[in-house]
Amino acid sequence: MEDWIAWGQPQARPARYDVLFEPVKIGPLTARNRFYQVPHCNGMGYRDPTALAHMRGIKAEGGWAVICTEQVELHHTSEITPFIELRLWDDRDIPALARMADKIHEHGALAGIELAYNGMNGSNLYSREVPMGPGHLPVATFTYDPVQARQMNKQDIRNLRTWHLQAVKRAKTAGFDLIYVYAAHALGFLHHFLSRRYNHRIDEYGGSLENRVRLLREITEETKAAVGDTCAVPIRISVDELLGEGGLYKEEVEDMIGLLGDIPDLWDVTLAGWENDSQTSRFAEEGVQEPFIANIRKLTSKPVVGVGRYTSVDRMVSLVNKGILDMIGAARPSIADPFLPNKIAEGRFDDIRECIGCNICVSGDFTQSPIRCTQNPTMAEEWRKGWHPEKVRRHKTDKPVLIIGGGPAGLEAAQTLGKRGYEVTLAEAGTELGGRVLKEARLPGLSAWVRVADYRKMQLHQLPNVTPYFDSRLSADDVLGFGIPRVVIATGATWRADGVGHFHTLPVPIADGAQVLSPGMVMDGQRPIGRQVVVWDDDHYYMGGIMAELMADKGYQVTYVTPASEASTWTRNTLEQHAIQRRLLEKGIVIRTALALSDIAPDSVGMSCVYTGRRHELAADAVVLVTARLPNDALSVELEERQAEWADAGIESVTAIGDALAPATIAHATYAGRRYAEELDEAPPAEGELPFKREITGLVPLDTL
Repeated sequence: MEDWIAWGQPQARPARYDVLFEPVKIGPLTARNRFYQVPHCNGMGYRDPTALAHMRGIKAEGGWAVICTEQVELHHTSEITPFIELRLWDDRDIPALARMADKIHEHGALAGIELAYNGMNGSNLYSREVPMGPGHLPVATFTYDPVQARQMNKQDIRNLRTWHLQAVKRAKTAGFDLIYVYAAHALGFLHHFLSRRYNHRIDEYGGSLENRVRLLREITEETKAAVGDTCAVPIRISVDELLGEGGLYKEEVEDMIGLLGDIPDLWDVTLAGWENDSQTSRFAEEGVQEPFIANIRKLTSKPVVGVGRYTSVDRMVSLVNKGILDMIGAARPSIADPFLPNKIAEGRFDDIRECIGCNICVSGDFTQSPIRCTQNPTMAEEWRKGWHPEKVRRHKTDKPVLIIGGGPAGLEAAQTLGKRGYEVTLAEAGTELGGRVLKEARLPGLSAWVRVADYRKMQLHQLPNVTPYFDSRLSADDVLGFGIPRVVIATGATWRADGVGHFHTLPVPIADGAQVLSPGMVMDGQRPIGRQVVVWDDDHYYMGGIMAELMADKGYQVTYVTPASEASTWTRNTLEQHAIQRRLLEKGIVIRTALALSDIAPDSVGMSCVYTGRRHELAADAVVLVTARLPNDALSVELEERQAEWADAGIESVTAIGDALAPATIAHATYAGRRYAEELDEAPPAEGELPFKREITGLVPLDTL
């Protein structure tokens, strides 16, 4: 048995928070408190069922009363390849789901399953079945697939009701307590039947509000009859598509909920589509959904759960006391801190890792990769690497560690090593800890990102064995003179100003007298001279759009240029590309796509079409180049070159981590810091072994198939 250290000491909890820990009746069940992890994707699904089960189980350990799956495909005629969700197509899928339910139950939580038939939202690229929906329409996918759904006839509807009922029975067999009827986010057939945007039928399932609700009512009643008095049946519904009367809108959905009232055991209310329900902090404050869900509780006697990226405990209490919500729903906050309920229960508010609303978690689903979190680097590593968000392995030696650089990687390494019991010296060249996070949090819309630094600084304050030093820009001679056995280089990276990025792998020609700035220069306070600014975005994440927005806010005439087909194209993976492009256009920024930067002159920039090579010139007083970054690796390189001196200086290892090794996202940096701290003094994998666990499909003899 490994020697683990659990961090944090319970404090006195103010009585006003007691309401959050009252039990809540959900049909025949009782939730132990008001904390409810709503269904959320994770990029693991049917490929990584054990890793997924442990991830959900950790949340149960952390105090969530209800923990739900992501979408679970209920039939092979509707699947959403390439997305990797869970499946319950037949009885062979039950064991993987049962493993998850069992892990959730181990810690006293209720397990919920979100059965989904995506219909028009799935192109069926794996099964090659013809998609079905309420009408003859193109599939409503994220990638504009050249596929249409056929209109369901009455037999199709009867079949679908049967398939749903079969899945309900399998879910019950798997051990789930709450079995969803899913009608939300424009991601499932029931939403499509509810919305006049998709439902053009003239039979009893289309037209009037009562007719469009008919199938939802039938399936809910059939589900309740099938589960009897052992399971609860929630409905998840979107109260607005933010399209006015062109789509589902608040007043209409309230009428729908009024018609169904007390038929389900709980109402889980959201916005649609997913990009509206999970808006980033750059574009939406905490609780942005409250105006849309404020009246739902008046329409039913059953409990209501809703989300809003809630991190403020007082806000949670207010929602309950005002009768807006009975349960505090969370997806992203439960990812950032799986132990959020327990920390509130124990009065450990300073130990909460608050969600920053960056949606890097969402990118796991869009890239079909295990979910990651900027704040919580243990996310998805609970089983694969044995990491725990609130426990660490006790230190194996008494050898101290020197960390150079107090950015996200250095801070994460320092606080995790400190909790393991190592003596840590943290040398920061500046006067404040936080590194790139501090600078980026001052950019438009990114203020919540400072929580990455704030949480880790608060943890360091509680660790007497971690000593930070400021104004400490160290040389190789300094490091060798200290004689600290383990040295970590976490010195970050610097934005390039030569045009090298995804498109150009060599510097672009820049004439003498041309005014060129990098994002780093802008964040350090430099501003262009003149009025016309071109922002060249070859980074394609958030920084290019933010640089253009900042320049426009400062009164410059801005042209945003990118070789991609749209602004900040990678942010499709974080559900915010549309919002970024809208923001730029609203600020009067000219967007030029499919153009490659070719050269920079003092009063213009040369551009060429990425398809034809045809040259364009844009007038510009200055250019902001948002391209690649270079690791600040001079110190690590010099120390490596002087490795022959390590032994005499008492140094055993020098390790570069985070941006100082290879620039990437802040989530990569916190992960790198955690990984160094977790693996220090641990036995490395044997030759040929992987540094993490994985599940491999087992083959059965062909003659048994």
